Amino acid sequence: MNFLNKLTIFALVAVVLSSCGGKSNSSSLTGWSNKDKAAAGFSTENNYKGQKTPPGMALVEGGTFTMGHVQDDVMFDWNTTPHRIQVRSFYMDQTEVTNQEYIFYLEWLEKVFPKDNENYEFIYESALPDTLVWRDRLGYNESLTETYLRSPSYADYPLVGVSWIQAVEYCNWRTDRVNEKILMDKGIIKNLFNLDSIKSEGKDHFVTETYLLDPTYLFDGDSTIYKKGLPSKEPRKRGDARPQRGQFQGRHVKTSDGLLMPKFRLPTEAEWEFAAKANSEKREFNNLEGRKKFPWDGRYTRNKSSKSQGDQLANFKLAKGDYSGLSGWSNDGGDITIAVKSYPPNSFGLYDMAGNVAEWVADVYRPIIDTEANDFNYFRGNTFMKPKINRDGRVVIADYASINYDTLDNGKIVPSDLPGEIMYVPVTKRDAFMRNNYEKSYNVDFKDGDLASTKYFNDNEDEMDVMTWRMYNHPIIPKEIGEGGLRRQIYDTQERRTLVSDKTRVYKGGSWKDREYWLDPAQRRYLPQYSATNSIGFRCAMDRLGPMKEDKRKPFPVKAKK
Repeated sequence: MNFLNKLTIFALVAVVLSSCGGKSNSSSLTGWSNKDKAAAGFSTENNYKGQKTPPGMALVEGGTFTMGHVQDDVMFDWNTTPHRIQVRSFYMDQTEVTNQEYIFYLEWLEKVFPKDNENYEFIYESALPDTLVWRDRLGYNESLTETYLRSPSYADYPLVGVSWIQAVEYCNWRTDRVNEKILMDKGIIKNLFNLDSIKSEGKDHFVTETYLLDPTYLFDGDSTIYKKGLPSKEPRKRGDARPQRGQFQGRHVKTSDGLLMPKFRLPTEAEWEFAAKANSEKREFNNLEGRKKFPWDGRYTRNKSSKSQGDQLANFKLAKGDYSGLSGWSNDGGDITIAVKSYPPNSFGLYDMAGNVAEWVADVYRPIIDTEANDFNYFRGNTFMKPKINRDGRVVIADYASINYDTLDNGKIVPSDLPGEIMYVPVTKRDAFMRNNYEKSYNVDFKDGDLASTKYFNDNEDEMDVMTWRMYNHPIIPKEIGEGGLRRQIYDTQERRTLVSDKTRVYKGGSWKDREYWLDPAQRRYLPQYSATNSIGFRCAMDRLGPMKEDKRKPFPVKAKK
């Protein structure tokens, strides 16, 4: 074949490929090419290839399921009425957060906000788990109060003694550490933890939201922290001075670059139950065949495989006074908790979704799941916020010198905002004016505890005393301020009818001290958000961005007319 024939064939192939939907360099709506947009300083297409699976997580592909469908209700709580809802795809930790992972968090706080600095006095202390949850008035567990959190023997065991509030703070911290590591690996930020480099303390720490708002808000405005950024969309003009050696070049990372991870958070109750049930293994095409009582397929808690036949598939209380079985054949392997990944995962790749420890979820507890109001990605607990703006029109960042603290109902002192974080305030009714999806900031008690759900629904909420109409007559801790501005700890002595309040949070799953009844993912319980026990831990979740699954659908090509 001569050169002319080869050239002709090459030209024909190029024409065919371009006519079959090959990638064009022009926008289909404006005609601007990527080159034109880049020359004018506009954003162009990047090499984004989809969201990466966060470290330690598994993708849970969303879908529809029946939430609250239990097979036993011997407690007669009537709080698990079945409802059909849709859950979006999300990521979830394969295991509960372990002692080892949480100790890294504690060491970071101790390093960045040292306790000997009076401004940071309560930051580290507020994150400490309650190790005294192991004490029992008629039991000897004193060694666990001293060893369970920090001994290497329990390093891979699930964290306990942590409140819902502490779990949320850990999720926020994890977001910053993951994104900080991404930027350090990309060479955009110097290694903040290199002993020969910068000292990460106080103002010298990274916050994702603040960085995306304005990188100069971080590190006390020290630009030498940043190394080389991403290539700038605006080319350097002729005559511009060349950047000095060591000076930051390029541009900072933006959300549109797709490099930084979304926020880590607690899973919603619907997400947790959906992930635990893992109904995909009971599916034939788009239909479910039967329903599951446990995260695994089958009606019983014992293993059927020949290798481990008879062993339990989860760590739970087998019977009264029986937490592990007989000596010599401990058929669930643990008298208290046990190391994560000690049992097979469910079909989503998630471990210990039944037994070991129960887990906090994000939702505020209510007896009824109101899917009449919403059957898509259901969640109760929304308080819509906005960044706080000062008189100069700038976003307010939490101060390093004057930190605001709150005193919880149990007397614990926690920071309202960590230094360096963006401060938020509730959206106003003016912000929500003429909106059809929400009317105010606080929606925790929407249609179940708010004024509209009582017999006073025609009255004005702003003009009424909440004690007159509140639906849930739960205990209220008196707000008496003592010495040093701290709340005095006084018990509520009034007659109350319920413990349900806007500060009670749901926890799901059975634990090492629960019977088989609680292993059903649809079962639900609640505790005040500041409480902690020796049987409740947590795991983090993250939104899945874009397509529901990783093998996304490709656009269908337009058929050419003949």
